[in-house]
Amino acid sequence: MEFEMIAKTFQGLEEVLAKELTDLGANNIQIGRRMVSFTGDKEMLYRANFQLRTAIRILKPIKHFRATSADEVYDAIKAIDWTEYLDNDTTFAVDSVVFSNEFRHSKFVAYKVKDAIVDQFREKTGNRPNIRINNPDLQLHIHVAEYDCTLSLDSSGESLHRRGYRQESVEAPLNEVLAAGIIMLTGWNGECDLIDPMCGSGTIAIEAALIARGIAPGVYRKEYAFEKWPDFDQELFDKIYEDDSKEHPFEHHIYGYDINRNAVAIATTNVKAAGLSKEVSIQQQDFANFTQPQEKSVIITNPPYGERISAPDLLGLYKMIGERLKHQFVDNEAWVLSYREECFDQIGLKPSLRTPLFNGSLECELRKYQIFSGKFNEMRADGGDIKTAKERRMMADHKRFKQHREFKDKLEENPKERMRKPRKDDWGEDRRDFKKGKGDRRDFKKDGGKSFDRGGKKPFDRNKGGNKKFGKRYFDNDED
Repeated sequence: MEFEMIAKTFQGLEEVLAKELTDLGANNIQIGRRMVSFTGDKEMLYRANFQLRTAIRILKPIKHFRATSADEVYDAIKAIDWTEYLDNDTTFAVDSVVFSNEFRHSKFVAYKVKDAIVDQFREKTGNRPNIRINNPDLQLHIHVAEYDCTLSLDSSGESLHRRGYRQESVEAPLNEVLAAGIIMLTGWNGECDLIDPMCGSGTIAIEAALIARGIAPGVYRKEYAFEKWPDFDQELFDKIYEDDSKEHPFEHHIYGYDINRNAVAIATTNVKAAGLSKEVSIQQQDFANFTQPQEKSVIITNPPYGERISAPDLLGLYKMIGERLKHQFVDNEAWVLSYREECFDQIGLKPSLRTPLFNGSLECELRKYQIFSGKFNEMRADGGDIKTAKERRMMADHKRFKQHREFKDKLEENPKERMRKPRKDDWGEDRRDFKKGKGDRRDFKKDGGKSFDRGGKKPFDRNKGGNKKFGKRYFDNDED
């Protein structure tokens, strides 16, 4: 039986996510703002959580309703037969995203949902289920857009960007979902070498390796919220978990460089934890010393913006990036994600494509640079062009960023992050999605530094004996 689902994502990645869902076989796909709705069965719900690279979480709506007051929210929630979803021994939690003039406080809406559920059980049984903020048995999500309300079951639990391979991170690491989305926007799929000359904790390199190998991002996860649901089908999920039919060899290589020794150590640890040391090499190197690669390559990188992290000479850094690309990356293409217009200006190269993306609250751009030898005017005079017809259409379709932002006047003032203005149709992140912290580090601390212990289950074999898949294929070759 098919039912409605909602996949949340970053603004700018909606079309990438929709294509992923199409490839996965989802039906009735509709793109919204920071979300894509679709329909499918239980297997599709499991696969969406396990295989989608650009989804933050997967919601299963159970009720749509209109409410003009808190009492109407309470009544609508209380009308649901909650015995279908939980009992007095079940813990639950409620998260909320609210864009409404009537409901100005998202926590208040969450409290009304909680009260309605608890009161129903008290009236029927004389007892009540308990609230548990961390790792509840049932996670609920309510989205309010003015008077339109959607109550959903959260099938993911912890945000899907927490893949499970990150043991340590540098300051302000790139989100895994955003990194995967950037790579997919470039169109790179493992057909040549990939280089990240400012790799930080190695997120782009690792996500690229997973894409190049066709490895599902969910292989490292300890658990999903749907595994606690009463109708969880263990056999079905085991079948999905063990399916490696999409995996394939990677004939090229991925290189990550960073000037910071600590970042190199962290990235190396994360690559090894992901079991991808054959595909990814991490080395300490200043981008200023970058030289022309011998093989056809693509650069995908996320330099400092001057917001959460910076550099002693930010404009000088971007000028150096442009110089290296111009003289040491000829006949290749580079993709740079950044935030400040004047930083892009310092690169000194004309982009063939500019794609708006949000990195958290920051309105960024992913720019493509097609590197050619000689001067631009001479190249054009010879009949060359840096843009394809497709790229021209895409540039025309992209909404231009606001022109009144005066970056140059504020560069040295360390301005506060410019927050996006939420719209009522925005399915923004839950506040728990991107809390400050060191990635997935806490998952490994529990087990004394050992990787990927799924509670009482054997690592990765899901009780099917002998680590026949992941334990052997991804980790044996990465031992010291």
